[in-house]
Amino acid sequence: MGVAVGLLALIGRLGVASAVVRTVRTGRVLISEVIMALAFLVKEHPFSHLIDTLKDGNKFFNPQKLNDPRYDQLPLSIRVLLEAAIRNCDGFYTKEEDVQNILDWQQQQNRAEVPFAPARVLLQDFTGIPAMVDLAAMRDAVAKHGVDPSLVNPKCPTDLIVDHSLQIDYSKCAIQNAPNPGGGDGPNQSQGPSRSTPSRRGSQCGGQRGSCSKAACSDSPASSGRPAASVQQIENTPLLCPFHLQPVSETETALKNQEMELIRNKERLQFFKWCSKAFKNVNMVPPDIGAVHQMNLEYLSRVVQVTDGFIYPDSVVGTDSHTTMINGLGILGWGVGGIESEAVMLGQPVSLTLPQVVGCKLVGSINPLTTSIDIVLGITKHLRQAGIAGKFVEFFGPGVSQLSAPDRTTIANMCPEYNATVSFFPVDQVTLKHFKKTNFTQEKLELLESYMKAVKLFRIYEDPSEDPQYSEVIEINLTSIVPYVSGPKRPQDRVAVSSMKEDFQSCLDEKVGFKGFHISKEKQDTRVPFLHCGQEYQLSHGSVVIAAVISCTNNCNPSVMLTAGLLAKKAVEAGLVVKPYIRTSLAPGSGMVTHYLNTSGVLPYFSQLGFQVIGYGCATCVGNTAPLPEAVVDAIKQGELVACGVLSGNRHFEGRLCDCVRANYLASPPLVVAYALAGTVGIDFEKEPLGVTSEGKEVYLCDIWPTREEVQQTEEDTVISSIFKDLRGRMEKGNTLWNNIECPDSVVFPWDHKSTYIRSPSFFSKLSIEVPPPQSIESAHVLLFLGNKVTTDHISPAGSIARVSAAAKYLLSKRLTPREFNSYGARRGNDAVMTRGTFASIKLQNRFIGKPGPKTLHIPSGQTLDVFEAADRYQRDSIPLIILAGKDYGSGNSRDWVAKGPYLLGVRAVIAESFEKLHKNQLVGMGIIPLQFLPGENADSLELSGKERFTITLPDSLSPRQQLTVQTSQGKYFSVTALFDTEKEVIFFRHGGLLRYVARTLL
Repeated sequence: MGVAVGLLALIGRLGVASAVVRTVRTGRVLISEVIMALAFLVKEHPFSHLIDTLKDGNKFFNPQKLNDPRYDQLPLSIRVLLEAAIRNCDGFYTKEEDVQNILDWQQQQNRAEVPFAPARVLLQDFTGIPAMVDLAAMRDAVAKHGVDPSLVNPKCPTDLIVDHSLQIDYSKCAIQNAPNPGGGDGPNQSQGPSRSTPSRRGSQCGGQRGSCSKAACSDSPASSGRPAASVQQIENTPLLCPFHLQPVSETETALKNQEMELIRNKERLQFFKWCSKAFKNVNMVPPDIGAVHQMNLEYLSRVVQVTDGFIYPDSVVGTDSHTTMINGLGILGWGVGGIESEAVMLGQPVSLTLPQVVGCKLVGSINPLTTSIDIVLGITKHLRQAGIAGKFVEFFGPGVSQLSAPDRTTIANMCPEYNATVSFFPVDQVTLKHFKKTNFTQEKLELLESYMKAVKLFRIYEDPSEDPQYSEVIEINLTSIVPYVSGPKRPQDRVAVSSMKEDFQSCLDEKVGFKGFHISKEKQDTRVPFLHCGQEYQLSHGSVVIAAVISCTNNCNPSVMLTAGLLAKKAVEAGLVVKPYIRTSLAPGSGMVTHYLNTSGVLPYFSQLGFQVIGYGCATCVGNTAPLPEAVVDAIKQGELVACGVLSGNRHFEGRLCDCVRANYLASPPLVVAYALAGTVGIDFEKEPLGVTSEGKEVYLCDIWPTREEVQQTEEDTVISSIFKDLRGRMEKGNTLWNNIECPDSVVFPWDHKSTYIRSPSFFSKLSIEVPPPQSIESAHVLLFLGNKVTTDHISPAGSIARVSAAAKYLLSKRLTPREFNSYGARRGNDAVMTRGTFASIKLQNRFIGKPGPKTLHIPSGQTLDVFEAADRYQRDSIPLIILAGKDYGSGNSRDWVAKGPYLLGVRAVIAESFEKLHKNQLVGMGIIPLQFLPGENADSLELSGKERFTITLPDSLSPRQQLTVQTSQGKYFSVTALFDTEKEVIFFRHGGLLRYVARTLL
């Protein structure tokens, strides 16, 4: 041992691999291990002969120097994986055989498991706070074992963008919904700053959107029955109708929402501030700068990275499925679960099976009336039908050159909707032109181009001789794509705009399902009158009550936002108005969007139609829409109407925007404006007018739709480098409110046990250094008996916290009022809230119950209980739990609590017909075993009632795709497949999940 200690200093000076250093520091080291470490250090990098040098002196690993003809045949996305494997080949995490497997991709696809170390990790606050809470808890856990807690840091550069907590408290000129402070502080205890809004005199409403009297205005907090105390956060705010006086400026509206965000989320923001100081390698983007997707595109993307004189491709994994947007810029990246991202943050590479790569060849010309959103929906349909789940998609062909860089990111964004891992657009001249606009220096552009060409990651799409070999090729003719919307419940259900009226009618006729609402013929013509702001209006099936123009994810493209703005301008000039009861909003993904809308002169026209900037962050998409006017809600309920929301976002499942809005459609921003003007989705734009002017003139959509030439000219005139200078200026200046937040100055976080926002989770309780053997699941009960297409929206807590939910009971026990509940997303750092919110969706279809709702059957007692209450009883009785499900379990966007929640509920296994791959990985990462019925079998064919008790025997030596036997208490046996794709997944499961595995490597 003395020799080992003597060698330790040498090892430290040389820079030994972190795993060996950790072993040495604990004193549990063998001479042979030290010698092996030294041998590795003195050994030359196995691919040092590939090191090349650019003219500027930067070095890089050049795969072309392999002189292997297979390299030129590789898809460019696979070349990125190969370069990362070559550069990171250390003999530990990445081995020479991994490099050879990637090089031999044609033979090894869907077979070989390879590591991938991305250049950076991307987090947003809703998914980022659990990761940071887990790291803070890990510091506590290792400290208890005598290990320095400051060693727990992200090894991989990590960007965290605080953007998902914004709610629309204010818009127009007054309060839309009462301020909702959180954290248990009373209204007068907030330390957040307040702004004074001077009262204005007047008695008559005016403006483009109608008029009202004070008494009749349903948007006024005073008239809605809300307590006066609830509106005292902003001093002297007039409790007046939003249309009664002149509206405040956009800036003041956004400031008010920002102030409320600080008040409501004070504890979370303090924790984030502590993280930015306590953890190394963490870059925190404060609130009100921009949405995560656009910040990734506009500010964080590099295309190439330079570290210690070495240049290499930029790449990223993020805790959001829409991380894939970055592939539009030739940057390889995809969404992973929160626990996978934590592993990458701590230095573990992503493990993936070499994917098939589908070549998507684009040919033909784009129709002048078709927007990038139409192209997205068209490509989504084609690729979903092609069955490309889990595959890479790489675009090529002459049609790609017609797509701008924003067009490409728009298309790449939606790849989770057709279940691809990435949709990759290699770098070309269009990409370089884009980055020239975004203030890349000429020197950086030359470096980028020279490097990408040197390693053959640069494409000339018109040259077919450069086309690599793909697993298969799908050809899409851009000429065939026409304008579409998507809905009313799922993003894959496309509807041609020309067929929208007929399609909505069929939705009313069809039985309740993915498309149908089953409204009887005699009730389909129901019209319900109501008063709003002193005027009478009518609602019917198909009436639009929410219209949200959002420019994050699939609508960050300037062309579609400018098209919407120009459409609004032409509508106002034609004398059209939007009915004032429609909840309109404009949520730019970043200040860049507001900048170019303002510079182009269309922002005032947006405002005149009611689409005012409400702030920067996720709002309508994540269920943070302000409550609809009470008169509207009453009319919908009275007539049992299928009211509609139209939004240019990316999520629109039934009930997500608002409980009483059953039909929601994804549409391009100009079509959101068009449907808001029409007031209904039941319109044929070609045959029916959008509206009638005060002079009685009918105005059709074709009369005000801007031409492609108008849009392109406006984009060229406004989307310029000054936009990106403005963004960088705001990043450097920071946020005043954020800058003034005080936070603890400590290595470990001082948990406040009274906090209802931030709580140390129990993932590391009773953590032992030794790995326990696999434990069989004995006599488990079924917690939930589910059908097909159970999405992450059904499983993971999201949106507002219902007053009758298990989470609400917990918060009430902490002496919070319903007004202080906030949302599940905001309380994502509190496992007690999130566990109670798991499977709390009002749309959950549990076969034990027979109707939608967050309930289940507690089998021993026969009682119907909240899912959490039933699980809590089972855990108190030490009864393990499983879930039975159908096809596509866990589909939807990535959420870490979709696996953490079931784990804390006591779920040990999920048996389903099929799983969404990302969610399957998350289950494994939390120590829950995903089991798949054999082909042709399911719960019904096996005649399972779900009320049996299940025993699943786990052998000591698990292996990928191993078949296991399940025995029921009724004496029935059937086989299932353990969905471990790699040996590493088996290791994670044996450790009880990825978090425990990472903690043990530190111990």
